[in-house]
Amino acid sequence: MSAEELSTEPLAAARRLLGATLAAGSVVMRIVEVEAYGGDPAGPWPDPAAHSGRGRTARNAAMFGPPGVLYVYLSYGMHTCVNVTTGPDGIASAVLVRAGEIIEGYDDVRPRRPAARTDADLARGPGNVGSALGITLPDYGTRLFDPKAPVRLELSAPITDDSAIGTGPRVGVSLAADRPWRLWMRDSPAVSAYRRSPRAPRPGEST
Repeated sequence: MSAEELSTEPLAAARRLLGATLAAGSVVMRIVEVEAYGGDPAGPWPDPAAHSGRGRTARNAAMFGPPGVLYVYLSYGMHTCVNVTTGPDGIASAVLVRAGEIIEGYDDVRPRRPAARTDADLARGPGNVGSALGITLPDYGTRLFDPKAPVRLELSAPITDDSAIGTGPRVGVSLAADRPWRLWMRDSPAVSAYRRSPRAPRPGEST
């Protein structure tokens, strides 16, 4: 299984990442919740909520590169959010890893997440994913399918049972807020709660 399996449209790539594992040091995490993001208006998947929605910048350049690359950024100046680039090289898109289940490395994760009450809380929410894995901004641009990389991604078998996957609107975005590009594993206790942005218009309201 290789990065080329992610060289597809954002929602299909997001689904492909469910059940995959991310490994960083001794910590291994199963991905159970994701959000897909597209790119700028000139591309095939225009998405005003995406960092790439207004075009390429130094910050979002990884989103325009090949699939299977780590795109990280700080949310609210403190939480490292973990994304996997998708789509063909040159076309912007990425998938945000929103939640995961820790399957190895608990002894390293628990000191990083002292507020977690249960194991399911350790990597629930995108900021907590970054903390649990110990991923920081210098990891930006890591090629996740390189076996020697400090952060590595391994795809699982594709999920063929549609009933195992939940879908719904993305969390916390004010633009394209009702696009159903959030996907999650229905059987996982680590999936985060849905919180709509207070700045997002309600369905039927004008923007």
